[in-house]
Amino acid sequence: CGGKPCIKGTRIPVAMVLDLLEDGVTFDEILRDYYPHLTVADIQACIEYAKALVEGEEIRFVEGVAVA
Repeated sequence: CGGKPCIKGTRIPVAMVLDLLEDGVTFDEILRDYYPHLTVADIQACIEYAKALVEGEEIRFVEGVAVA
């Protein structure tokens, strides 16, 4: 998967599951319509992984720099 983080024991990239969640797809829909072999715990692990990445970021504000 090009070095992208995947759900343990699968080749499903975490980003694919997060994209579905971003699009408003529910856990039940993901399990029923997209990845029936995953578990709720797998989806929760994707969210926890993303959260850990964000928590680990250091944010610096630079005066006079416009942010898009």
